[in-house]
Amino acid sequence: MGLHGDGGGPAGGRAARAGPRRSGGLRGGVAVFAAVAAVFTLTLPPSVPGGDSGELITAAHELGVAHPPGYPLFTLVAKLAIILFPFGSVAYRVNLLCGLFGAVAAALLFFTVFRLSGSYAGGILAAGVFSFSRLTWQWSIAAEVFSLNNLFVGLLMALTVHFEEATTAQERSKIAKIGAFCCGLSLCNQHTVVVYVLCIIPWILFRLLKEKELSLGSLLKLGLYLSAGLLPYVYLPISSYRHQARWTWGDQTTLPGFLTHFLREEYGTFSLAKSEIGSSMSEILLSQVTNMRTQLSFNIQALAVWANICLVRNICDQRTNYVIDKFAKNLLASMPHDAIILLRGDLPGNSLRYMHYCEGLRPDISLVDQEMMTYEWYLPKMAKHLPGVKFPGNRWNPVEGILPSGMVTFNLYHFLEVNKLKETFVCIGIHEGDPTWKKNYSLWPWGSCDKLVSSEIVFDPEEWIKLTRNIYNWTEDYGRFAPSSWESVANEEMWQARMKTPFFIFNLAETASLPSNVKAQLYTHAYDLYKEIVYLRKEHPVNWHKNYAIACERMLRLRERGADPEVLLSETIRHFRLYTQKAQNDPQLADISVALKHLRKELRSLRNMKNG
Repeated sequence: MGLHGDGGGPAGGRAARAGPRRSGGLRGGVAVFAAVAAVFTLTLPPSVPGGDSGELITAAHELGVAHPPGYPLFTLVAKLAIILFPFGSVAYRVNLLCGLFGAVAAALLFFTVFRLSGSYAGGILAAGVFSFSRLTWQWSIAAEVFSLNNLFVGLLMALTVHFEEATTAQERSKIAKIGAFCCGLSLCNQHTVVVYVLCIIPWILFRLLKEKELSLGSLLKLGLYLSAGLLPYVYLPISSYRHQARWTWGDQTTLPGFLTHFLREEYGTFSLAKSEIGSSMSEILLSQVTNMRTQLSFNIQALAVWANICLVRNICDQRTNYVIDKFAKNLLASMPHDAIILLRGDLPGNSLRYMHYCEGLRPDISLVDQEMMTYEWYLPKMAKHLPGVKFPGNRWNPVEGILPSGMVTFNLYHFLEVNKLKETFVCIGIHEGDPTWKKNYSLWPWGSCDKLVSSEIVFDPEEWIKLTRNIYNWTEDYGRFAPSSWESVANEEMWQARMKTPFFIFNLAETASLPSNVKAQLYTHAYDLYKEIVYLRKEHPVNWHKNYAIACERMLRLRERGADPEVLLSETIRHFRLYTQKAQNDPQLADISVALKHLRKELRSLRNMKNG
C-alpha cells in the first residue's frame, strides 16, 4: 500500500490553495497598481481642483486642521507628499498622492477577488471596472479624502479574506490585530468607513469565539490595537495648540472642542451628499444605487475594461484643467492693493485660500471667512494671522453685546467702520443674517464679487464701467463643462460676472428716485452693455436674452433720439423668443408669451405706418 501525504483536511487544503494564490495575487496586484497608477498619473489635474481640495491642501501645507472631522491622517501624509515630491505645484503633489492611493485600492481589490476566485481575469475586471468608472477615476485624481478611503476599504476586505483563509490560531490572531489597527487608522480619514468597520469587527469576533480563541485578554489587546490606529487624532490638539497655521478649523485644545470637531457638530454628521433642499438617507442610498447601475451597466455587459477607460477618458483626463486655478487667480488679480476679501462659499473660499497661502499669491490681501467669523473659535485663532484687519470684537453677530462667556460680538457695519481705510469686498455674496451694513454702505458689482462702498460716495456709471468692463481675462467657452462639475460652477460665475454691472445699472434706474434724464442715461448705459455682451459670443447664459430684451423695451419707451423703434422692437421680440425657447422653467414664461403677442402686434402696426 502506497504512502500518501496528509493534506490536513479542509484547513490543509485551504493552505495548499492559498500559497500559490497568495504569490500570484501579489504579482498581479503589483501589475494592477502599476497600470492604474500610470493612467491616473497621466490624467492628474496640474493645479487645484474644485470642492474641498483647496482647503485640504491648505490645511496640509499649513499643518492646520481641516474641516470636521479633521482628517488628520490625510493631512499628515499630504504634508509629507508636499515636502518629498520634488516637482509640480503644491496641488499637483497632493493630487499625485491621491492617484497613488487610488492605484493601491485597485491592487487590493484585485488581490481580494483573485484570492476568492483564483481568476486573474476576474480580479483584473473587478479592479478595472471599479478604478475606471467615472466617479472613482474623477475623485482618485483630485486632492480629496475619497481615494484614501477606498484604499482602506480595499485593505479591510483583503485582510478579511486573509483571515478567512488562515489555518492556525496564531495566524488568525496576527491578522485580527493588524485588522484592528487598520480599522482605527481608517477612522482617522473619512468616517463613512465605519459602515465597513461595524460589519467586519463583529464577524471577526464571532469567528474567534467560534474557534474558542477569544478571551478577555485577547479582546483587550484588539481594543488596544484599534486605539493605536486612532493615534493620528492626537495631531488635532497639537496643531490647535501650536497656533501656527494661517488656516485651520476649530479649537481642539479642549475636550468639548475636540469632540465638537470629531463628531462633526459644526459641519453635519455624514452630510456628504447634501443638496440645497436636503435629502433623506433612503433618497441618498437610492441615488447611489442608481448611479452605480448607470456607471457599471456598460462594463458588465461588455466585460471590457479598456472600453470603459475609453468611455470616460475625455471626462476624467484633467491634464490641461486649469479652470479653478484661473478662476482664483482672476479674482485675486482683480483686487486693489491691501484689500480685504470677505469669503463665502466653497468655490471662492477654498480656491483663494490655496492660491494665497500655498502659492503665495497676493500676500498684501487679507482673506476673512464670513461663516467662520460666526464661530467662537475663529477670531481667537485667526486674528493674529490677519494683522491688516481690525476686529471690533471676538465674534461676528448682528446683535452686538457681551456673551456669557465674555466674548464681545460685533456686526458687519461696525467691522466696516473700523476698517474704513481699506477697500472691502465680498466673494461671493454676503451673509443674509446681518443687514446692519445697509445703514451706511452699498454693494457695487466687482466681477463675481461685490465691493462694499460707503453710501456717501456717488455712483459714477461711466467710471464704474471702465473699472469693471475687462476685470477678468476669461476665455473658457460657455457650457463646455459638465453641469454638475466645479468647473461648470466657476465658468458660470465668470460669465455672469460680465452681466453684473449692466444689471446693477439697470436696477438702479428702475428703483432709485432720480431725475428722468439721469434715469435715461442709466438705461442707455445698461442697454449698450447688454448689447455688447449678448453679441460677444454665440453661446452665453440664457438669462442674458431676457435682460437684454427688457433693456431694449425700456429704451423703446424712452424714445431717445437716435434710437430706431423698429430695431428696438425687433430686438425685444427676438431675444424674448430665444429666452422662452431655452428657459422652460421660468415661472414668468406665460407673461412673457403674452407680452410677445403685444410686441409683435406693435411691430406690425409700426411697419404698416412706415409703409403707409
